[in-house]
Amino acid sequence: MNGFMAVFKREFKAYFSTPLAYVFLVIFLFAAGYMMFSRGFYLMRQADMRTFFSNLPLLFAIMVPATAMRLWAEERRSGSIELLLTLPITVTQAVLGKFFAAWLFLAVALLLTIPVPITVCYLGDPDIGLIITGYIGSLFMAGGFLAIGSFFSAVTKNQVISLVLSAVVCGMFIIADMPTTQAYLSAFLPAGLVKAISQLSFQGHFDSIQRGVISFKDLAYFVLFIAGWVWANIIILDERKAS
Repeated sequence: MNGFMAVFKREFKAYFSTPLAYVFLVIFLFAAGYMMFSRGFYLMRQADMRTFFSNLPLLFAIMVPATAMRLWAEERRSGSIELLLTLPITVTQAVLGKFFAAWLFLAVALLLTIPVPITVCYLGDPDIGLIITGYIGSLFMAGGFLAIGSFFSAVTKNQVISLVLSAVVCGMFIIADMPTTQAYLSAFLPAGLVKAISQLSFQGHFDSIQRGVISFKDLAYFVLFIAGWVWANIIILDERKAS
């Protein structure tokens, strides 16, 4: 636990030791607010945050990999990963420390969007329960994208390559259950496999939580998804440490 907390504190403080974190937060908040209020929010004449949450998957698919790309790629590029892995901490502690520090940073970014629900509440009488479940789903979705980004950051020392690969994979998990994607896959894959791929979509599970239904199936999906990618991250670094 001491090793985990040491890495966690070091990594979380590192986000705010450079201007990059503040640039990320400004861009994220501007993009989230713009997509919320520029896409027919006032024309719908309905006080809710469906527009805000429906745009988050696409925004996260770009912004979260940008957050994750430096987690391990920068350590490998600078050579400090060798020093980190020789410290009296396990690879698991190092990976979890970095992951949860980055996840907390994303949680801070989400928390800073609080003026959006305040504005919606000022303009009307929204369902607070839907807003809360929407934020819960958003946090789990951010964790899923972050786990993907952390894995690819460990695979390559080039941050740009890590960003591109992570964004592409995140995008694939968003569009997996879209009708156009399903129609394309149906042309050369069995129906059962196509249905299984659609069940892996972030969008379907996120939409379910966003509607106010927090089911065990959706929570288990995100927890297992995050755990799987983090476990793969640990394996990659274990192999590099052994070699």
